[in-house]
Amino acid sequence: MRGPLVLAAVLAASPAFAQEAKEVKEAPQKAKSEKPTDPQIADIALTAHNIDIARGKLALSKTKNSEVKQFAQQMVDDHSAGVKEAVALATRLGVKPEKNATSKSLQDGARKATARLKKESGAKFDRDYIDTEVQYHQAVIDAVKTALIPNAQNKDLKQLLTDAVPTLEGHLQHAKNVQAQLGAKAAK
Repeated sequence: MRGPLVLAAVLAASPAFAQEAKEVKEAPQKAKSEKPTDPQIADIALTAHNIDIARGKLALSKTKNSEVKQFAQQMVDDHSAGVKEAVALATRLGVKPEKNATSKSLQDGARKATARLKKESGAKFDRDYIDTEVQYHQAVIDAVKTALIPNAQNKDLKQLLTDAVPTLEGHLQHAKNVQAQLGAKAAK
């Protein structure tokens, strides 16, 4: 199963995280205007995968909710598979992932979200984690469709990104289902 390949950050529902919300909503347009190269797209993909693996592992260590655990385990499994696919493709193509502003922004956003999530527990943690994942996956889908696929030059990379979209959409739907079960506010 292909894991998501890229661009996103976290977004929390409260006004205290308005800047993160703005960055997530603007990320697809920003990436589109910056026209990332294939090595940059590879780094964005790896960064996004590693963020969701770490966030999934955090959820597995904190939640007692079986639905949240199942979702978090899927994120760890799918994104780990995505890392392997991305690394294999980059190796085969001789592409060395290149750090860039988008990757750095993703890492900065992930640090903020992780710090916030680590302070939470119980139902509050579950809702925040799932709300974050809904918003993350919507941003990833938007970025892949509007910025990464159109800017990918290598046909194999473009195909890998295209093939990832159904998995991204599956993750989003799964997260929305868990969100509904938790009684969280539906994502816009």
